[in-house]
Amino acid sequence: MTNNIAEKRRQQEEEDDEEDGDLDGWGERSYADERSWEALQEDESGLLRPLDNKAMYHAQYRRRLRSLSTASNSQRIQKGLIRFLYIVLDLSRAASVMDFRPSRMAVVAQNVEAFIREFFDQNPLSQIALVTIKDGVAYSLTELGGSPESHIKALMAKLECSGDSSLQNALELVHEYLDKIPSYGNREVLILYSALTTCDPGDIMETIQKCKKSKMRCSVIGLSAEMFICKHLCQETGGLYSVALDESHFKELILEHAPPPPAIAEFAIANLIKMGFPQRAAEGSISICSCHKESKVGEGFICPRCKARVCELPTECRICGLTLVSSPHLARSYHHLFPIAPFDEVKPSRQNEPHRRSQKTCFGCQQSLVNPGNKPSLQVACPKCKQYFCLDCDIYIHESLHNCPGCESLRAS
Repeated sequence: MTNNIAEKRRQQEEEDDEEDGDLDGWGERSYADERSWEALQEDESGLLRPLDNKAMYHAQYRRRLRSLSTASNSQRIQKGLIRFLYIVLDLSRAASVMDFRPSRMAVVAQNVEAFIREFFDQNPLSQIALVTIKDGVAYSLTELGGSPESHIKALMAKLECSGDSSLQNALELVHEYLDKIPSYGNREVLILYSALTTCDPGDIMETIQKCKKSKMRCSVIGLSAEMFICKHLCQETGGLYSVALDESHFKELILEHAPPPPAIAEFAIANLIKMGFPQRAAEGSISICSCHKESKVGEGFICPRCKARVCELPTECRICGLTLVSSPHLARSYHHLFPIAPFDEVKPSRQNEPHRRSQKTCFGCQQSLVNPGNKPSLQVACPKCKQYFCLDCDIYIHESLHNCPGCESLRAS
């Protein structure tokens, strides 16, 4: 009798566990299927079919590439290769709103991490600092530095939302730091703003004029709706203002700030910059780091002027003030001065021309440019060497390699 009761109780518990599992699975499916209609599009015959995400991403990438190329060719400008960027994150209670999945704060943190890595990949001579806004106060999260890992670690440890947002306090704090930056550096501010209001202690218009006088370029990405004060700030300082529609649009907007912006000559004085190329500290050597004021073993670099020790490059020596970089940093910045021209998209009608039929493989990866069914896929061609490339190689060449393999092979021969 007792055994039968125990057996029935065990079976009941197993059924309850299965029901809970089904509910959990249903919740995950409902979350994954939410907004599923956005993944469909109507074709020529009026039928619904899935979106080609790869082609859409490539189209967005090429639009961004063409806009940058047009902007750089439309007027006589120079690139700001040495950038000092402050990222201001709005962590007021508005950042906890869940119109972005799972929340605005989570989406911002995830994309800021990706942006920091992309920023240092494209701007090896530049530095970033993080500022947060919560409870109506602006806090300096990290100082200007060239280590992506230290910024990301500090950001992930302070993800808490509370209180109101104050745009003026953030601008005052950032202005205090950027006003000390040398004239050869581009002073930039990128504000990721979630709130619809700003609780300021004084006249924010005076603060905006102060930022304009200090030649600070302020850009804002809004996560809620357009605000006049944010738009006015960007117009006065020459920055960009945009409002994100969803998570993917926000990622696209923030990554547009990774390449160095055009620096108009009147705001960027061309002069010679004294730099030092430090040597790596010997293994096992013990010395006091000038950055953190503590003893460290082995890791670090030695300033060639004052022999002080620093942890990371690029940076400015805390003892003698010399700008410290490495030669690979200079080499990686070179491609911004002479960028590769955007490749021309090959139309399907041109792919069937007799002299083009022989090129059925990508010149870069040697993968076939023909889809199953002998249908030609999307492809591009270099305007100089006329070689064909697939979409993946097009993105890799312009964003990472910065050299056309076809042109380099002709130059070598």
